[in-house]
Amino acid sequence: MEKQEIIVVGAGAAGLMAAYLLSKSGKRVTILEARERIGGRIYSLNDPTLGYAESGAEFIHGDLTLTKQLLSEAGIGFSPSGGEMWEANGGQLRQSNWNIEGWDELMEALSHLQKDVSIAEFLQEYFGDEKYAQMRDAVIRFVSGYDTADPARASAFALRLEWQQDDEGAQYQIKGGYGELMAFLEKQCKSNGVNFQLEKVVKHIDWTSEQVRLTTADKIGYLAVKVIIALPLGVLKAGIDQPASVVFEPGLMDHSLAIQQMGYGAIIKVLLRFKSDFWNSAKTAKIGFILSGEAIPTWWTQYPAVSNLLTGWLGGLPAEAKKHLDENQLLELAIGSLANIFNKPETELCEELVAWKVVNWTTDPYTLGSYAYDTVESHRARILMQRPVAQKLYFAGEYLYEGPAMGTVEAALASGLAVAQQIS
Repeated sequence: MEKQEIIVVGAGAAGLMAAYLLSKSGKRVTILEARERIGGRIYSLNDPTLGYAESGAEFIHGDLTLTKQLLSEAGIGFSPSGGEMWEANGGQLRQSNWNIEGWDELMEALSHLQKDVSIAEFLQEYFGDEKYAQMRDAVIRFVSGYDTADPARASAFALRLEWQQDDEGAQYQIKGGYGELMAFLEKQCKSNGVNFQLEKVVKHIDWTSEQVRLTTADKIGYLAVKVIIALPLGVLKAGIDQPASVVFEPGLMDHSLAIQQMGYGAIIKVLLRFKSDFWNSAKTAKIGFILSGEAIPTWWTQYPAVSNLLTGWLGGLPAEAKKHLDENQLLELAIGSLANIFNKPETELCEELVAWKVVNWTTDPYTLGSYAYDTVESHRARILMQRPVAQKLYFAGEYLYEGPAMGTVEAALASGLAVAQQIS
């Protein structure tokens, strides 16, 4: 039985941030990570055929203080990204003006909302008339796609806060990818003496004694004074039959209820590299994002960088419904979607395809979804989850962040910072 001062379960952004700050202050820290790598939902690829691509987190959404501070500390650059928004509809691809008819009216009604409800309930109550059908559909698609949320559960209050942010147009990409930031945190942790143990799936956490006893799937035991559980919300929600699920002894009934009350989305990401950037013409030279009603509805380029990579995004309930499809079936959906968007034969696109990868985070056993979104119950559930259990167990993760940067790396880093401050 190995004895430790602090054990962090999970080497994603939240776990690495907590370990970095605690070890920097002189604490002895061990990280147990289920995967063979660090980073969690951050996984920058540099494949010989696919090239550089982000299979997980990709953008810095807004001028986010903590993320930018760490990037500066690490000497890692970042640059604006985005480009023009385009829409594909009825065989026509045209630039979008971002305007949703009735949006100002929607925001006005949201600003006067006194009691939180789901966004679906809000739309039905205030904008249920047929004349608002197009607006309702646009909002539902946005909530499903961007927030990867179930509209019947997503908090109207949280979405109001998200949509009111002034810096919503600010978006950046990290030079070399988010993996560079995770590598920096890992390097700093190791220089501070943090002990990394990979491919260690924690299955049982017993906090009945003075020290917490952890047991992994390979039957190795650890003892710690304090334990930080930095696992994705999807893993915490999972039933005991899942490979990465954790059993607590004694059971944490209130925490279990709080975990189930929080929202956690579904996502499938498709990375396609072609022989050429066929979408680039004099007219579409600044194309950044494409929205459509296709099976894979959202696509983006690497603009302003010159690249032959297209990234497809399927989120929310549509992703949940398709999560059991295999990679080839999802590739077929992607090719079919692009064929309709660009009015090109599927055979031509297949001939142009150099490399591809489907990343189904929703069935990944160590993630089981995308990222958190707020439900009506999330605020109270989060308050409970942020309190340490008997000064022994601490929870960390992007789902514990409250604010406009929900579901981002910034949220994970902020949670890691908060729990490190609690322990210090």
